[in-house]
Amino acid sequence: MKPATAGAVERTVQQRSPSGSNERRDTVASEVPIALHYNEAPFAVLMATPCDLADLALGFSLSEAIVESRDEVRIDGIEESVDGIAIRMAIPALRAGVLEDRRRNLPGYGGCGVCGSATVESVLRAPPLIASELRIDENALHRALAELRERQPLNAATGATHAAGFANADGELRLVREDVGRHNALDKLIGAMAAADIDSDSGFAIVTSRASYELAMKAAQAGIPLLAAISAPTSLAIALAESAKLCLIGFAREGHCGVYAHAERLTHAFPL
Repeated sequence: MKPATAGAVERTVQQRSPSGSNERRDTVASEVPIALHYNEAPFAVLMATPCDLADLALGFSLSEAIVESRDEVRIDGIEESVDGIAIRMAIPALRAGVLEDRRRNLPGYGGCGVCGSATVESVLRAPPLIASELRIDENALHRALAELRERQPLNAATGATHAAGFANADGELRLVREDVGRHNALDKLIGAMAAADIDSDSGFAIVTSRASYELAMKAAQAGIPLLAAISAPTSLAIALAESAKLCLIGFAREGHCGVYAHAERLTHAFPL
């Protein structure tokens, strides 16, 4: 296995076309099983790109409400084997009850936080209310969208990854993370923000995917007041955003977007 910082591997592909076929080397996004362990107990297995793993572990812990702050998580080791990667973390014993409540069935957990959950109630938990009163204008959103397109080297090389980015209120991108899984990309972003002491209520997040229920929940749990997706939102994501005071934007493209919840957070502006 390549080092855990690698996000891509080389593979041979047989290229077919009407004029014939030929073999060439292609750059392919890495996807490996990543097992998360808390206090020596296995908790979940993610299918993810093996880079920015400390960010992934911290972000998952925060966005899934396993811990309340980065200070409650200590990464004791990241271990590679022929089968995948294990991330071993320690959290306070007082959080053990939360672990039990959020327990995943490890078989079939494929980077989707609701997959494998034991009950409907454990999935449809009430989102936290976002306290921030932040408002941004449309120019800031479109500036961040334009910059995000240029900040995805792994996707440029492979064509297979999602990105999640965090921008300040002026639309300047502070951080970007990539992964084959859209949930993992957002978790990596949330973890990187926490590690860098970036206030989640100081800006907004953009994802290069649809806006699913879980992405909206992760954004709300992190206290991000606005989430923009380049594709469509789902009905459950919209309902969650309404109750959490999360501004939810879909079909975010340069020059236009659709605001599905809390439109007051996005102020109209003349085009740049």
